[in-house]
Amino acid sequence: MAVKIGISACVLGAQVRFDGGHKASTFCTQQLKPLVEYVPVCPEQAIGMSVPRPPIRLQYNAEQQIRLVQTRDNSLDYTEQMLSFTAKLLPQLADLSGYIVCAKSPSCGMERVKLYDAEGNNLGKQAVGLYTRQLMQHYPWLPVEEDGRLLDPALKENFIARIFACYDYQQSMRDGFSIGKLVAFHSRYKFQLLAHSPQAYRQLGRLVAEAKLFQPQELQLRYLTELMQAMRQIASRKQHTNVLQHLQGFFKKVLEPASRAELSELIDRYRRGFVPLLAPVTLLQHHLRRYPNQYLQQQSYFAPYPEQLGLRA
Repeated sequence: MAVKIGISACVLGAQVRFDGGHKASTFCTQQLKPLVEYVPVCPEQAIGMSVPRPPIRLQYNAEQQIRLVQTRDNSLDYTEQMLSFTAKLLPQLADLSGYIVCAKSPSCGMERVKLYDAEGNNLGKQAVGLYTRQLMQHYPWLPVEEDGRLLDPALKENFIARIFACYDYQQSMRDGFSIGKLVAFHSRYKFQLLAHSPQAYRQLGRLVAEAKLFQPQELQLRYLTELMQAMRQIASRKQHTNVLQHLQGFFKKVLEPASRAELSELIDRYRRGFVPLLAPVTLLQHHLRRYPNQYLQQQSYFAPYPEQLGLRA
């Protein structure tokens, strides 16, 4: 089963924007495409809006509700149509492992969408596109990212790690949830969690330890939601160094002094910013092949996503 990713149709190159154009992302259409199955959606076209079409915007009405209206004639209100479409579509998206949305769009934007008053004045407030707001509320665990933010290497790497972790979790539970499966999954993600958030690493560890206190459905939702929230935090160089040193400890009794010194030096060079993360990780993997350790071999930290994406730096 492929990794299914929802995506704004215009980001894949479909000419469905209000001006008849697109916002094709090279990363999405070339690098990521061979590794995932896209589910393209253009909410505006789906509710019957033409291409091209007059632009729309988010607007506060007199009751301080956010409405989706036409920019030139705000008496044309598309809010209920969009909410109705989204409510019907959302149940069909339960098997997605991530979603890439078009930035700044009044329907799809994830953040920083402009908000106006009835006179067309920019209120200086930030909102979420109407479609994406409903999506994120319905699936609070779903990794969502904007096309523009994927131009940032750190944000891109973080998002990709999240979607493949989400997919891994979904696959682990595809034949039914059990505490045993949850324990096995959590065990594989301990070092990846530690890199993103030591606090969440401890919190999720407690949640798994107390798993029998929860109803299965509640436990599933809480674990996956907290896992995805934790992984949204960018793993810092300091936190990666901490993980590398933990991993190094597994080899202290088997490596000869020269190899121990080499590994320590490489980790320290990474800590100081002289080499990329890939350097010490590759050396650790080399030692892991020489001295197999089942617990380490299953750790997602060593391969959080397909290697061909070339994102680890």
